Amino acid sequence: MSEVLPTPRARWRRAWWFHALYYAQTWRGSVVSSVLLPLGYLGALGLGVGHLVSAHSGLVDGETYLHFIAPSLLATTAFQLGEGESLWPVLASVKWTRGYHAAVTTPLTPRDVLIGKLAWVATRAFLIGVFYALIILAVGAAHTWWALTLPFLSALITLAFSAPLVAYAAHVDSDLSFPLIYRFGFVPMFLFSATFYPISAYPGWMRPLVQLVPLYHGVALVRAACFGGALGPVLAHLAVLLALVVGGVLAGSVTLRHRLID
Repeated sequence: MSEVLPTPRARWRRAWWFHALYYAQTWRGSVVSSVLLPLGYLGALGLGVGHLVSAHSGLVDGETYLHFIAPSLLATTAFQLGEGESLWPVLASVKWTRGYHAAVTTPLTPRDVLIGKLAWVATRAFLIGVFYALIILAVGAAHTWWALTLPFLSALITLAFSAPLVAYAAHVDSDLSFPLIYRFGFVPMFLFSATFYPISAYPGWMRPLVQLVPLYHGVALVRAACFGGALGPVLAHLAVLLALVVGGVLAGSVTLRHRLID
């Protein structure tokens, strides 16, 4: 009797289930970075610094500082989830523990491994987005019904970083470049993406540079979902993030196949 092989959809779901079952045993460690730390930022900056801003400068782009910063913390948390799940964990699975090599000895293909990984990261980002959407609603920082899309935007922002980084991590042979990426890439991106102050606060020569930063588009998109915004810029932000996802998936399919099969 011939064995019935799983369909492509069933294959990547098996990879997703692997990550879900593993996370069920280790989720406690992620609570600090994914929930408590951003809430600390919201309290310290939104309430503490926000009180000083309100006392001296009034509103920021027509919003209180607490309302202004709350959506951006959702975007930065999604960004941090994407980079945190996609460098060392992927390199470990292709080189040190060789878990991905074991996966492709089953009916799973390298593309199934990639899609399962990204689907799981997107799932986590969606759940975090639900949590933050409730916080944003609770503090009154959502003025439009588009705020209901925040969990989906959280997943999109995470994938926009995770997909390219998975492709890169699957390509390199060591983690020597990872600290440099954090120091000279992620930290400046976190600080200079109009996260804590509006883009109008930057010098004129610097604003086009800020608009080239991927996280800026995530922050702007989340703020537009909360406060409203013109359709043109919203579509532009969406296009940038979707291009990063598609490019990352295509590159990841090539690098993982080369690393695991060729």
